[in-house]
Amino acid sequence: MKINILKNKKIISLEAKKLSDFGKFTGLMFKTKNSQNLLFYFIKPTRTPIHSFFVFFKFLAVWMNDKNEIIETRVVKPFQTSIFPSKKFTKLIEIPLSEKNKILAKLLVGKGKI
Repeated sequence: MKINILKNKKIISLEAKKLSDFGKFTGLMFKTKNSQNLLFYFIKPTRTPIHSFFVFFKFLAVWMNDKNEIIETRVVKPFQTSIFPSKKFTKLIEIPLSEKNKILAKLLVGKGKI
């Protein structure tokens, strides 16, 4: 599915797979860095933590509000525990840091921060 993210009043479009409830549990676990971007959608604003157990590559976590405005971004390394965003969110996109996502990641977090 196509998602439009608002960053500094600019729209960044990307493709992401919207996950089922079971998919939310597994996320990028046991996948490769060439996997597709994953969209986690929550009905109510939450501060649910994420982790990167059994994720063998770095990925970019992008937390957003219900208007698709970026709340926070963070590069997540393999096997990290309890990663909390600073504010409540309704959407999270996990973007594998692969060659195909290089430009997208730079747009979202800036050069030199990945």
